[in-house]
Amino acid sequence: MKIKALRGFKDWLPEDFSCYAHLIDKARQVLSLYGFKEVKLPILEKTELFVRSIGEVTDIVQKETYTFEDRNGELVTLRPEATAGMCRMFVEHGLFNRPKPLKLFTVGPMFRHERPQKGRLREFYQISVEFFGKLTPLMEAELIYLALQILNSPKKISPVLEVNSLGCADCRPAFREYLVKELSKVKSRLCEVCQQRLERNPLRILDCKKEGCKEVVKGLKPISEFWCEACRSHFSSLLKGLKELGVSYEQNPFLVRGLDYYQRTIFEIKVPGLGAQDTICAGGRYDGLVLELGGPPEINATGFAIGVERWALALFEEEKPAFLKPPFVFLALLGEKARLYGLKIAKSLREAGIPTEATYEEKSLKAQLKDANRLGVKLAIILGEDELEKGVATLRDMEKSMQEEVPLKELLEKVKSKCLS
Repeated sequence: MKIKALRGFKDWLPEDFSCYAHLIDKARQVLSLYGFKEVKLPILEKTELFVRSIGEVTDIVQKETYTFEDRNGELVTLRPEATAGMCRMFVEHGLFNRPKPLKLFTVGPMFRHERPQKGRLREFYQISVEFFGKLTPLMEAELIYLALQILNSPKKISPVLEVNSLGCADCRPAFREYLVKELSKVKSRLCEVCQQRLERNPLRILDCKKEGCKEVVKGLKPISEFWCEACRSHFSSLLKGLKELGVSYEQNPFLVRGLDYYQRTIFEIKVPGLGAQDTICAGGRYDGLVLELGGPPEINATGFAIGVERWALALFEEEKPAFLKPPFVFLALLGEKARLYGLKIAKSLREAGIPTEATYEEKSLKAQLKDANRLGVKLAIILGEDELEKGVATLRDMEKSMQEEVPLKELLEKVKSKCLS
């Protein structure tokens, strides 16, 4: 029986893996310039963590998590995002006692039971970046610039930045009350999902992609009319910081995030042309989450996540560049004694850090050189029993179609010199 991967779960073939590894390495290089340190989080967490942090009535917790009861009868969840786990680690290990700001990031898979489509998988990789410490609007501007720097590090992709403020605990409740009141009047015009959101998470209606809901939202007052003076001043300073950094942005008054823990600054970075799932990076501020999970009240926090698969899609569309490096040397071995001696040659080359390929098959020289061409190697070492008796090997430059005899005792140094040329 032929078994296929689960729907929404994707195999990473060598060309996929090399592409994603290249992007993650680029991100690591940029993050190191800003003092971020990498950590590793568990993939599986107690379900309670996501209920308390993301919100029990969010779409993610209610519909999208992979949640199950383990053998001890405890509810556990495959992580749908990394911020909750990062805050749990921050509190559990007392990292708030360390010098701040504390800058952390992690790379790994997240899991959401969504409808698979272009750019959206049920298992997807994210680069998740988190900042803990005193947080000013200018620091937030710099972190948004950092996200853009990462996305543009392999090559420019012309991303579009959208920013908004969700207000704070003092002013957001008034906006929520306004939404419930106004949207209740036109509840029948909302899609079925948004009718349910009206009772439990009305801000999410602002982000609905259904045309009918979009039309309803257009007639609403923006959240900016409800900001308190502190939130208004904060957002103004953020925009000044972005301008100083040369960052262009669009202020989207209806931008929201699907997680309860966000407050004040939120943002999304999009790449036109990716279809409905054009957001490749999103994030924002979540000051109260550390406190909610048992940490001290004075800790500010913000962060963002980059979807690796969507980032690759934006950069390279369907065709990924060849990040896989071919082996440098191919051993064409003729005869049993030569194949046996070839083990020693391959060992010495690899110990010297030279990528080497050998098959040790009984094949003609022509067939083996054909294999070398297919692999794209630069050099072929041809060794038969006659060469072995003379103590030499033939070193062939596959690109120039030129070859020379080299004493076996000088072979390693000769290949090393070719590596450097």
